[in-house]
Amino acid sequence: MRIKRVGWLREYAGLALVLAALASVAGTASAQATVYRCPGPPVLYTDALSAKEAQEKGCRSIDGTPITVFSPIKPKAAAPTASGAPNERVDPKDQKARDSDRRRVLEQELHEAEDRLAKLQQEYNKGEPERQGNERNYQKYLDRVAELKSSISRQESDIQAIKRELSKLPS
Repeated sequence: MRIKRVGWLREYAGLALVLAALASVAGTASAQATVYRCPGPPVLYTDALSAKEAQEKGCRSIDGTPITVFSPIKPKAAAPTASGAPNERVDPKDQKARDSDRRRVLEQELHEAEDRLAKLQQEYNKGEPERQGNERNYQKYLDRVAELKSSISRQESDIQAIKRELSKLPS
């Protein structure tokens, strides 16, 4: 029984310490200037006004209301560009080489896409592709025909996109 009382006393002693700490914080908070909330399109919180100025502007005192102050976020430094310094112009010879490499890659992609389209159209056979051995069920055949048709339209749109990109490049 005696041990329980000691534990009980320790709880109250700890609680007393916490209350004393809170009282000291509250004492320092009351020593600070009064903070006012002023209306307006940007709501303003300030402690730089006197009571008379705050009343004239329609500001209210926010005593006892907790205030959280966030520090501003510092913008990150801009990442350097591929050439090193930002806004540095590329040598015209280098740019011409890049453009020719890009054109070559796009032309290669265009050629490959046109080859895929030709194979798909040949397999599609104007909407009547040959049935395969695993397509005894007619629905499987119809599903494959629909897939071929959507693949053809996708390849056609890819080809158009590559041609648009090629047209944007300088000759």
